Amino acid sequence: MSAGTPIERSWPAPASGPLTDPQLTALYGRAPQPHLRVNFVASADGAVTLDDYSAGLSGEPDKRVFGLLRMLCDGLLVAAGTLRHEGYRAVRLSADRRAWRREHGLAEFPTLVVVSGSLDLDPTQACFADAPVRPLVLTRSDAEPPAGLTEVADLIRCGADHVDLPAGLAELRRRGLGQVLCEGGPHLFGALTAADLVDELCLTVAPLLAGGGPGRITAGAGSAARHLTLRHVLAAADGVLMLRYTRDAADPPPAGATPAT
Repeated sequence: MSAGTPIERSWPAPASGPLTDPQLTALYGRAPQPHLRVNFVASADGAVTLDDYSAGLSGEPDKRVFGLLRMLCDGLLVAAGTLRHEGYRAVRLSADRRAWRREHGLAEFPTLVVVSGSLDLDPTQACFADAPVRPLVLTRSDAEPPAGLTEVADLIRCGADHVDLPAGLAELRRRGLGQVLCEGGPHLFGALTAADLVDELCLTVAPLLAGGGPGRITAGAGSAARHLTLRHVLAAADGVLMLRYTRDAADPPPAGATPAT
């Protein structure tokens, strides 16, 4: 059932009324093959934070879709800096969303996957210590873990002088995490784009001007531009827009992506 601020589909066809959670779930769905989805929120003038945190840009409609995207994924990918700065807690879902996952043959909870080249992580942070599923950490081959980290998380070593994201993503898929949702931060998004690993971008546009100062949703070295196709636009009564873009259907799949069986 819909709750709170109504969300309506404004393109490609108008909705007959506020969208329910099952309708939103069907709109976003799970891809038929291994898939990397990136989810961000930004202000109307392109800022990735407000008062230094993304939470200042996120409202009720965005949080609703945010939760549904977590329900749909196998693995939740996040950079260590974002994990620390945003104070990530354990990745848990409501009872009805856990039930949906069970009904669709999925693990009850998605697996948290952290990207950290230095392993500057706190094993007592709730996202590790209280995790319902043992998290994974993508790191370099020579990184030394802090005391206690390997007791609460499994390390996947990929790359010598930096985290090899294509290799890490291939290993996640080998472990059954075919549908991956990335929640940032900007440098991770930029690195995934540079490696041509991004299949989809879900972007919430908050109806405010943040002004100068905050960065964009992506950062890092430049990379080739890639055209995306707009799949839908959702409009909330409070002026929030939720945009969903995917790679062109004619594009070859990213390296390591094979059809699901």
